[in-house]
Amino acid sequence: MSDSRVHEFDGIYLGGSMIPAVGKLKLATNGLAWRNSNTGNIITVLQNDMKKFSWYRVAKNYEVKLQCNNGIIYKFDGFAKEDYEGLASFIKSHYRIVLEQKELSLRGWNWGRTEFQGTQLSFLVGNRQVFEIPLTEVANTTSTKNEVALEFTQPESGNKKIKEDTITEMRFYIPGMATIHTEGEDLEKSAKKANTEGNEDEDNENLVLGEDGEAMTAAAVFHDTIKQKADLRMVTGEGIGSFQDLLCLTPRGRFEVDFYPTFLRLRGKTHDYKINYVSVIKLFLLPKPDEMHMMFVVGLDPPIRQGQTRYPFLVFQFARDEEIDITLQIDEELLKTKYEGRLQKSYDAPTFEVVCSIFKGLTGRKVIVPGNLYKSHHLHHAVKCSLKANESYLYPLDKSFLFIPKPPTLIAHSEIASVTFSRVGSGITNTRTFEMKFNMKNGVDYQFGGINREEYPALNEFLQLKKIKVKNELLEENTLNFHDELSSSEDDDDRRMGRLGGDDMDDNDEDSSEDEDFVASESESDVEEEFDENYGGTDSSEDEDEDKGHSRKHSRSSSKNVDSGSDLEGNDINQINNK
Repeated sequence: MSDSRVHEFDGIYLGGSMIPAVGKLKLATNGLAWRNSNTGNIITVLQNDMKKFSWYRVAKNYEVKLQCNNGIIYKFDGFAKEDYEGLASFIKSHYRIVLEQKELSLRGWNWGRTEFQGTQLSFLVGNRQVFEIPLTEVANTTSTKNEVALEFTQPESGNKKIKEDTITEMRFYIPGMATIHTEGEDLEKSAKKANTEGNEDEDNENLVLGEDGEAMTAAAVFHDTIKQKADLRMVTGEGIGSFQDLLCLTPRGRFEVDFYPTFLRLRGKTHDYKINYVSVIKLFLLPKPDEMHMMFVVGLDPPIRQGQTRYPFLVFQFARDEEIDITLQIDEELLKTKYEGRLQKSYDAPTFEVVCSIFKGLTGRKVIVPGNLYKSHHLHHAVKCSLKANESYLYPLDKSFLFIPKPPTLIAHSEIASVTFSRVGSGITNTRTFEMKFNMKNGVDYQFGGINREEYPALNEFLQLKKIKVKNELLEENTLNFHDELSSSEDDDDRRMGRLGGDDMDDNDEDSSEDEDFVASESESDVEEEFDENYGGTDSSEDEDEDKGHSRKHSRSSSKNVDSGSDLEGNDINQINNK
């Protein structure tokens, strides 16, 4: 502090975000400036933009919080206790603002009230602050009847992710109905007012109504306020471009996609996501086998979430013949310098090509498309199959297998120990399909079923070209089935010859078996004896018994041939028996 008109402090952290950074703070008569010691970036605040200063005792010594007129809040952390007197005097004399001393709540309560201060959400117990949440870091918010969940983005620095413990989700329970309240009154208090006995008539008239005319819960109003405050367009300016009503297969729904210089916003009816471009790790553009649609897949790390469900992939579907005309809000000079020709000023092409090109230009990731090494039996780039209970398409790609749209599953070739072709079951209904099991090196296996047998040669050839080890149980089963069918056919021939009393049968054949309904013998081998000229010509009892025996033989033998015959054949047999 060599000059009374300038105050400088080293080792001051810039808070108010998920990424604390250290630098130097300099206070002058016309404003203040903070310079990042690592990147050299400078943040300046003019005197006319300053609204309020506060002094807090925090983890790293003491903190000064500056609230600006436009709602932006800056936190400077790392001051010593003895710095207060000099700072308070300088701020009061040059900025005409009092540096207020405030204390944080140390009770440890998890119930209280909330206040919105610019882009910050404060949680207070009594009149003391417990914590603050930078709404600019909210990636998504969802609500139920009485609960609101906030999901936060993962901290990042440039293209390198910060690996540290950070908060990922926070839930607020807000009971009751929302009422019209004055600015600064918290939603919990208004909810209690709506449920207070004795004031029902007055409160019912002050209930907050939604667009449909229905009364809104306090949680719903809180949720809408979070979405409005977390919208960064008020501090980052206009976006680069926007697409309306894009069909997303995973997660299911239609979304509006807004592109900004460093992130995109994915907006749906119930979910709103902020996705940083450094979180995009994979891009795929794949033709759907119906030859009418294209699927664009965006791989994310970390994945977006809906409650407890994680979505590491976004799967968009576009009609091939759908076209769009769009102009990006980027200067020509910026297109040449920052994006180096990866983006164009305007596009007039099929929608899937435009979306794919913008994603590629903003994220710097290459787009993976199917190669020519694999073509299905019907000359498509994918094979239809099922993973557990979900039926989708499996794409054999140059370095991986991708199963989309549900559930999206990426299997890298380098992680595959072997692939096993097999078939479960031995019924006739299973003969047209087979299963393909990926045995992974990490012990997690993926089994795809319901694959048409016509697809086997192409899949097997592709695996051989990629030098992936193949275990083929399918060929062994085919061989066994062939022997079973051959053996069954021989048994059928033997039984057929047994019924006909063939002379070529081998009496010593161990595999042959006698028919239980008919046993051939010398006296019963000549069925045509009934039709001899002298048949029925003697009246002796011996002949009668012999005739009855022949009649029984003929009836038994012919019953196998006339059960499903016509009435005429049955009458002829009766006439013969009555002779």
